[in-house]
Amino acid sequence: MRTIDAHLHLWNRADGYHWLASADEALREDFTPERAAAELQAAGVDAAILVQADDTELDTMSMLSASDAFSWVAGVVGWVPIDDAKRAEALLDRWGAHPRFRGVRQLLHDDPRDGLLLAAPARRLAAVLADRGFPLDLPNAFPRLLRDATELARLEEGLTIVVDHLAKPPRDDEAFERWATELAAAAASPNVVAKVSGLNHAGRPFVAADVRRAWDTALDCFGAERLMLGGDWPMTIRSGGYGAVWHELSGLVDELLPAERDALRGGTATRVYRLDPRGPVGVDGLT
Repeated sequence: MRTIDAHLHLWNRADGYHWLASADEALREDFTPERAAAELQAAGVDAAILVQADDTELDTMSMLSASDAFSWVAGVVGWVPIDDAKRAEALLDRWGAHPRFRGVRQLLHDDPRDGLLLAAPARRLAAVLADRGFPLDLPNAFPRLLRDATELARLEEGLTIVVDHLAKPPRDDEAFERWATELAAAAASPNVVAKVSGLNHAGRPFVAADVRRAWDTALDCFGAERLMLGGDWPMTIRSGGYGAVWHELSGLVDELLPAERDALRGGTATRVYRLDPRGPVGVDGLT
């Protein structure tokens, strides 16, 4: 079983990523496949899923190009516009021809419009994704998007919905209880899975104890067989760096039974994103 990071980003500032203008200074650099490979290798991770970081075609094209050049790229979650079903289908025709295109995502948490997930274009796209076997990743779904995602999963049972970053559990006790209730409602649909990723808080070292409640809740809701581990690099450089965060998450996984550990470290990602289980082991740079 390969160890697979289910959530990793790349970007070149010259290609867009306008949100970086207001991001932490540490993120306003170019994060290349070469830099990512060094982080993965140092942490003992064999492969990663590249996930879109900009609502542009260029971002997806760059990730697919990286997957052509680097054997450690197991798959790509690219962008299609959820509010434009016709254009989304055209892009799926294009992206879907690539052997490592494995899912879609849009930065919906940055879109001020409510109800996009349940509007007619998204419903149409959901049916298309279900038919083609592509999952839909959802970033930072709590508090705005998680309930709509739960309803979409119920309405489109053939669609796999991937809740990135456990929907971003809050630290406030009252809000945490609301998050836990909504996460359990989402997990009641068997076509919803989640990533244990992006749980670090900027400006403070990441330690597993800080996310123990969220981790236990996620295990209760989904079971290990519907969870996957993601490093969320380079966002983690604000919280100790890739290796430190991956080490802390791995410590939580080490507490589980062998089959559960295998699921979180690669089995779930392999199944959900339909990856080749015989892919290369170890990061060895250019293919």
